Amino acid sequence: MRWSELIETVRESGRYADEVEAERVTRVVLAALGGHVVGDERVDLARQLPPEGARLVADQVPVRRPLTAAEFVESVALRLEGATPATARWDVSSVLTALAQAVDKELVDRLLCLLPSGYALLFGRAELAPAA
Repeated sequence: MRWSELIETVRESGRYADEVEAERVTRVVLAALGGHVVGDERVDLARQLPPEGARLVADQVPVRRPLTAAEFVESVALRLEGATPATARWDVSSVLTALAQAVDKELVDRLLCLLPSGYALLFGRAELAPAA
């Protein structure tokens, strides 16, 4: 997938007015995600993204403590001018849902195993609890 195609997918998913807004949100969310993805998953994610997205992910310093999904959304809200937690959740979901469409399903599964619980919904997936 080319960068322009990813941005267009985010624009459509998030119903943004134009590509400029969709790209701004995409850059912020991918940079935030980059600090949470490490090891082989980081390498594989960067390999499957267009070069612009790969750099955003790969250039981030890994976080010391992975943020919960709610904390992740809050951290994105702080990076997006004028964002609230509700609008940031929309932005994060728009980008991560588009990301889930752009990369292999197996990689998304691995990312979700790497991240704390709660992220599946942000990727546009149901988060099912294992049967007891």
